[in-house]
Amino acid sequence: MAGGGSAIRGSRVGAGPMGEAERGEAAPRQNITYFCSQEHRTLIAFAVEAQVPESWDCPKCGLPSSIDSENPPPPKKVEPYKTHLAYVKERRSDAEAKDILEEALQTLRARRKSGDVIF
Repeated sequence: MAGGGSAIRGSRVGAGPMGEAERGEAAPRQNITYFCSQEHRTLIAFAVEAQVPESWDCPKCGLPSSIDSENPPPPKKVEPYKTHLAYVKERRSDAEAKDILEEALQTLRARRKSGDVIF
């Protein structure tokens, strides 16, 4: 079979159907510049009718940015990872922890005396 096959020629990914007319006129746009605390500038195009957001995440560093070049928003405060024990310690005082431990130990000892197998 010479020259046959099912190759698609003269096309590229995303080209759309062959012979498709132009997409038509684009909606009117407005360009808004956002500024982050790292002095990055980001130009975003919005439709004229669109409500422009007050903040935008900087695509270069990920920090929040705003339209005000003189006062960009400060970086978000990053809380360190807390363990389960840290959260428990926030809820309970040392005295409460001792009482709870003592109660659990008494229950455990009582179960052992009664012959319960405890692992």
